[in-house]
Amino acid sequence: RWAEGPQARPRDNGAEQQLRELIRAAASPQELLQVSRGPGLSSNLAALAIARLARLAREQRLDSEGIRGDPRFQQLLCAVDAQISQVWNTPLVQLLRSLLALGLARGGPQVRSVEQEVLWRLRRLPLRQLVHLAEHLAGQGHDSPLLPEVLRKLELRWTELDGTRTVVTLMAKVGHLSPTLMERLEDKALELAEQFDPDELRRVALALALQQRRCVPLLQALSYHLLQKPAELPLPVITDLLFAYSKLNFQQPQVLHRLSLELQPHLGSLSPAQVARCARSFASLRWLSRPLAEAMAQYCLENTQNLSLTQLCGILVSFARLNFQPSSSEEFFSMVHARLQGQELDMHLLTDVVWSLCVLQQPRHPHLRQVLAPEFHTRLRGDPSPRAQSSWLKLLHINATARLEAPGYQGPFLPPEALGGDRNKSKDRDKDKATPLQRGLREALPGALGGPELVRYDVSTVYGWDMDAEVVLDSDNKALPVRDFSAPHLSHSEGTKPLPPGARRVAVLRWELPQFSSRGRELLGWGSMARRHLRAAGFLLAEVS
Repeated sequence: RWAEGPQARPRDNGAEQQLRELIRAAASPQELLQVSRGPGLSSNLAALAIARLARLAREQRLDSEGIRGDPRFQQLLCAVDAQISQVWNTPLVQLLRSLLALGLARGGPQVRSVEQEVLWRLRRLPLRQLVHLAEHLAGQGHDSPLLPEVLRKLELRWTELDGTRTVVTLMAKVGHLSPTLMERLEDKALELAEQFDPDELRRVALALALQQRRCVPLLQALSYHLLQKPAELPLPVITDLLFAYSKLNFQQPQVLHRLSLELQPHLGSLSPAQVARCARSFASLRWLSRPLAEAMAQYCLENTQNLSLTQLCGILVSFARLNFQPSSSEEFFSMVHARLQGQELDMHLLTDVVWSLCVLQQPRHPHLRQVLAPEFHTRLRGDPSPRAQSSWLKLLHINATARLEAPGYQGPFLPPEALGGDRNKSKDRDKDKATPLQRGLREALPGALGGPELVRYDVSTVYGWDMDAEVVLDSDNKALPVRDFSAPHLSHSEGTKPLPPGARRVAVLRWELPQFSSRGRELLGWGSMARRHLRAAGFLLAEVS
């Protein structure tokens, strides 16, 4: 223990030992400030006294300005500065933190002197102190001349890291400042994953999510070891892991099953905001646990007055993305419609809400009229932002619902010139980005049907849905030249002939979601709506994956 400082520590004499005990036992700033006048005050003891002062000021919520202005505090600073090279490593690191905590200016001479001394000693600091220093500097919220050097030393000495707490702390608090260090920490976390407790698993996953680092091997290891934990997971672990997995779009079925199973009993104790966040996370992961979703619907019915309209809309949109209809469907949607009555919503949120009601086959005519009215949709047309483009596509789906699935609805509708044009241009820009499955379809279909004129590719319909290919079959299932016939599903039809009696249009739809079974694909609300609309428009569906 005596080799910690810049040189071997001398043994304490009697006066120094007495001062050390006074510092350790001091219960007020006045007792500590008296130390400045004691015999045998060394720079090391002065540093310890300042660190103790900072701690008392924090614990007792004292005014640090009074401490800084006390002449005895200035004596402590002078004692440190006179022989700063004799301050041991641990008190030196504590001193840097304490000076800033007591409100001394970072650019002031005292802080600069301590920073310079720490900089000179960085190579000799034990890794534990280097970690504490990095954690402190990273939490300061402003640049420090020390921080880049500390990070560089950690990048070089990462193999010395041992113990899960150190690795987890660095990932959570420091990793975002150095991609190189974060890569090293991910490697070390992968090595230590078996030793992580549930809270450490949570903190690592959260650190990855907040830094947008989708390290699949580490996420797989965290998932495996999480599933090995026999005890029930604490609620913060469940909710934070759910957030992290959704943020990183990492779907692990066994983990999601466990999280949904263990979340359900806690649902009643969650705030409306937490319930809405959990629903959004499951929806973004395209994972439906029907018992949990039923419990969320019941939560909404029992906490209607506590749910803000935005939170309720978020849960509704999540249900739509998962194509989930509550068993208490009539009661749930009556409550939703009642809450929406007479409310003014943001343009994009209103579009999302009406789209969700259309997915779940629960729209009412006033909602359709509200978003399809010219004064509403003209605000979206021509806006190139991603949010506006997404809302416009949903308006096309709503318009299709109004035409195909809303008996008695008389309008308004989107104008014909607004249907499909922009999406066709986007398709042209992306034609060279065909996936292997798309290329395979383009190669196989002409040969199977008898010629390229018998198939139309990359079809953008006025309903807002894109088909990978379109074929017309006569009553004997023989392919006909698709461009010869009128096409009411297109914004601009090439042909004028009506379909022959018994002929049918076939829409070829491609699914490139390898993580889902065909049953899993049914969970996607947009897929369900696309099928309904295209069938209502007279198409047979041919789905490939």
